[in-house]
Amino acid sequence: MDFGLVLQTDPPASRVVSLMRRAERNGFTHGWTFDSCVLWQEPYVIHSQILAHTDRLTVGPMVTNPATRAWEVTASTFATLNDMYGNRTVCGIGRGDSAMRVAGRRPVTLATLSEAMRVIRALARGERADLGGGTVVSFPWVRPGAELPVWMAAYGPKALRTAGQEADGFILQLADLYLTESMVRTVREAAAAAGRDPADVTVCVAAPAYVTEDDSPAALAHAREQCRWFGGMVGNHVADLVARYGTHSAAVPGELTDYIAAREGYDYAHHGRSGNPDTRFVPDAIVDRFCLIGPVERHVEKLTALRALGVDQFALYAMHDAREAVIDAYGSRVIPAVGG
Repeated sequence: MDFGLVLQTDPPASRVVSLMRRAERNGFTHGWTFDSCVLWQEPYVIHSQILAHTDRLTVGPMVTNPATRAWEVTASTFATLNDMYGNRTVCGIGRGDSAMRVAGRRPVTLATLSEAMRVIRALARGERADLGGGTVVSFPWVRPGAELPVWMAAYGPKALRTAGQEADGFILQLADLYLTESMVRTVREAAAAAGRDPADVTVCVAAPAYVTEDDSPAALAHAREQCRWFGGMVGNHVADLVARYGTHSAAVPGELTDYIAAREGYDYAHHGRSGNPDTRFVPDAIVDRFCLIGPVERHVEKLTALRALGVDQFALYAMHDAREAVIDAYGSRVIPAVGG
């Protein structure tokens, strides 16, 4: 199992770079950042600095979208970084949540996302791609051997099938064992139905992790409060699914939809941050299911179970008050135990 670190690009950018360097020293293989240009600093500028100050880390957004930038601009950005640093990027992409909604626009359709993935991947590899309306272009400066894996974030049944049919990787932003098993199965079945080898689709589970000294009620309560924001972030996507499929639908499991019944609204000014006042509706049980909290032994146990379900990478959200501590704990005790 590989391990990634996920950060927001809050200023100063040097702090983000420093944490990514710390992650690489501790055995992490991937460095991810949010991509929402109104809420945080421009990620690709910072990605260039991360790549320049690390030796092996693979870097990418978790996740970008096909609407805030033209597809050829996104492809050119990744291709340039790869030309500079040697195929060390990955394009995490989705329909767009915070980046689109905070600008007053709706997330894109799956059809748009599907076409964008094909165009971005092809152009970054130096291949020809149709930008729409018959305009076919390629980047003449991309050298042979250029690669760009495209990993798609998904929750709903149609999105999961699209990931299995077309993406190089599948990003699932929660660490619930039951839901992971169900969604990974859907992705793999879609890959097989499309004539692909399901093993060719990398599975990445992304969730907050908070390591405590013990499992005392006080320690666990603090960890839950630091990670409760994540249930609210996931709830935004679940709300979209409820709007499309209904509260009780065979298409979306109740284990994913029931907890948002008390959800009243969401202010993106607090998006992805501990103490988010819009996530009070998230119960402790959801925090425990969606995140990894507790002593090291609990993390190792859950990660081992996720690995058995076919998860290839765990990407650790570190939006809490113990970023250095969790990076170091994973490097010294968790990653070696899980086999990273």
